[in-house]
Amino acid sequence: MNNRRFARTAGWLALPCLVAAAVLAWYVTRQPASPFEQTQSVDAALVSRGEYVARLSDCVACHSLPGKAPFAGGLEMATPLGAIHATNITPDRDNGIGNYSLADFDRAVRHGVTPDGRRLYPAMPYPSYVKLSDDDIRALYAFFMAGVQPANLPNIPSDIPWPLNLRWPIALWNGVFAPSTPYAAKPAQDELWNRGAYIVQGPGHCGSCHTPRGLAFNEKALDESGAPFLAGALLDGWYAPSLRQDPNSGLGRWSEAQIVQFLKTGRNAHAVVYGSMTEAFNNSTQFMQDADLAAIARYLKSLPGDPQRDGAPWQYQAAAASNAPGAHTYATRCASCHGLDGKGQPEWMPPLAGATSALAKESASAINITLNGSQRVVAAGVPDAYRMPAFREQLSDQEIAEVLSYMRSTWGNNGGPVDAQAVGKLRGHTDPASSSPIILHMR
Repeated sequence: MNNRRFARTAGWLALPCLVAAAVLAWYVTRQPASPFEQTQSVDAALVSRGEYVARLSDCVACHSLPGKAPFAGGLEMATPLGAIHATNITPDRDNGIGNYSLADFDRAVRHGVTPDGRRLYPAMPYPSYVKLSDDDIRALYAFFMAGVQPANLPNIPSDIPWPLNLRWPIALWNGVFAPSTPYAAKPAQDELWNRGAYIVQGPGHCGSCHTPRGLAFNEKALDESGAPFLAGALLDGWYAPSLRQDPNSGLGRWSEAQIVQFLKTGRNAHAVVYGSMTEAFNNSTQFMQDADLAAIARYLKSLPGDPQRDGAPWQYQAAAASNAPGAHTYATRCASCHGLDGKGQPEWMPPLAGATSALAKESASAINITLNGSQRVVAAGVPDAYRMPAFREQLSDQEIAEVLSYMRSTWGNNGGPVDAQAVGKLRGHTDPASSSPIILHMR
C-alpha cells in the first residue's frame, strides 16, 4: 500500500518537473525574433554607412590582431571562468559569417545567438548592441558581407572547462540582465541628446568598460536611469573611470568641447588616452563625425555625479620640497615629462596633478601604465612622438608603490597610497604595452 502511494505521489511530482524541463529546454534553445526575413540587396552607399557603424561599434578592438587579416578574430579575452577568443567575423563561408542571412546576423549581434542556436558569451556586448537600430543593422551587415575581405582562419576554442562551458544557462542570464529592444528616443530630450544616448548606450557600448558589474558579471545599469551607469569600473588591470559629472573620478571638470577634443584627437588639457581607451581611440572615436562627438559630449554632461562618493572637487596645491618616499624617484624619473609641479606639458605630456588616476581610489591604472607603459596613439594616421615608457625593468615593486603613493598624495591629489603587493600582483598578470597597436585601415 505504501509503495503504491509513493508511486502515485512520485508520478504527480514528475509531471510538473517534466513540464518545467520542457519549458526550460524550449526557452534556452529558442531563436529570438528578428524583423529581417530575407537578405537585402547591397549598394556602395549602404556598405559605406555600415563601415561607419562598424567604427562607432569598434568591432576591430576585439576581432582583429596585429599582422592578421581585419576581423579574422583570435584575440584572447580573460574571463572569471577562463579564456575565450574572439571569432572570425569576415564573410568567409567556412570559418566566418559568410553563410549568415541578415536575420542570422541580427540575432548574433543584437541577441547573442548564432544560427545553430549557440549562445554567445556576453563578452560580445550584445546587451548594448541590442539598442542598434534596424537601419544600422542592415548597414553593418552590408559592410561585413561586401566591404570586408574573407579570411579563411579557423576560430580558436575557448579554454573554459566543462561544465562551466555549457552555453544554455546564458539564455537565462539574458532573460534577467539583457534588454531585448532597440533604443527608443526620449521625447523629453532633444535630438542631440538622444543621438548621444544612442551611441553611448548602443554601438559605443561604453558601459561594457565604464559601468561596474554585479555578482553575475552583469552591468549594474544600462542607461541613465541607474546611478551606477558609467560610474567607473575595474577591468583587465585597468580602471575605466567614471564618465559622469564626478569632479574627481569623472568628467566634472571637462567641458563639452574638451570631451569632443579628447575623442577626436586623443588628448586635451586634462589627459591623453591610454590603456584600453587607446585602441578605442585609434580605431573608433577619432573616425566619428563631429556631430556625433558633440552628441556624445552633450549626453555625458547630462549624467550627474555622486558628491558623496567623489568628495569635494579637486583643487591644485603647490608642493614644497619633500623627502617623502617616492619624491626622489619622481624627480629623477617622472618630472622631465610631467613637471616638478605635476602640471605636465599640455596637451602632449598629461598633468598628474588632478589626474583621474591620482584621484580615484582604485590604483590599477596608475600601476599598470607605470609598469607597462602606453601604446602608440595614432591620430589622423600619425603616431605620436611621446609615449609613457615601461618601468617594470627599472623600478622594483616597492619603488613603484612609493612613487605612485607620492604622486597620489601631492598637488591636492587624494587617491591614497599604493601597496607594493598590488604592484607585484599586476606585474605578474600584465605585459608591456605593444609599440605596434592595432590600426585598421578598412578600405
